[in-house]
Amino acid sequence: MNRPTAIIVEDEPLLLGELKEALAALWPELAVVAEAEDGVQAVRAMESHLPDILFLDIELPRMSGLEVAALASGRSHVVFVTAYDRYAVAAFEQGAVDYLLKPLSRPRLASAVARLRERLRNTPARLEGLLQTLADRGAAARPYLRWICVGQGRSSQFITCEEICYFQADNKYTLVVTASGESLINKTIRELIDELDPEAFLQVHRGTVVNVNAIAAIDRDLRGGLKLRLKRRDERLAVSATFAHRFRHM
Repeated sequence: MNRPTAIIVEDEPLLLGELKEALAALWPELAVVAEAEDGVQAVRAMESHLPDILFLDIELPRMSGLEVAALASGRSHVVFVTAYDRYAVAAFEQGAVDYLLKPLSRPRLASAVARLRERLRNTPARLEGLLQTLADRGAAARPYLRWICVGQGRSSQFITCEEICYFQADNKYTLVVTASGESLINKTIRELIDELDPEAFLQVHRGTVVNVNAIAAIDRDLRGGLKLRLKRRDERLAVSATFAHRFRHM
């Protein structure tokens, strides 16, 4: 009997490696024949390898995971990998595919593997109805970032947005500052602003975005300039004139 084949589509290298390693331990017979970090690469890999299974991140560059899944409909068994619960609930209710929530859980992955072993006996499901449900829910509720993945040597650390005090621009990178430490991520402030919940995070300077819940007080200097005191950090963050209006009611 031929080994089942799979493609992993994930734009975060650390998570891709973690999933690949976990699958090797849980399902040694599974052959991961390709990896892709964006939707276009995923489609090319699908056409080249015709995989039995597609582990597919929903939020992808260049072409969304939902668009890739539409092309995989009826051809590959799909497992969605997502950071957003609203996608997962819709997928699970439909029963046509499985899903994994980030950060990955080994027991949850083991359950998905067990279901995939059973589903390989049947033709992959048509996904048109499910994808329309997901698209409708996506239009109704914008997903906001829930956590940040940062590399630490050969391992990865997951920092929830609730833990973050502020983000600070550092050239093409961004410094993620928590009460206990600092980490660099390969993402710009501009990109982060589009992904963060605007009710929880405020931009206070061209290169600074602050967690509202991390602010202890707002000080005004003799010239009328504003500086933010934080609950769990000693430094004070300057508020530029462009964003000062956001604190007039405080």
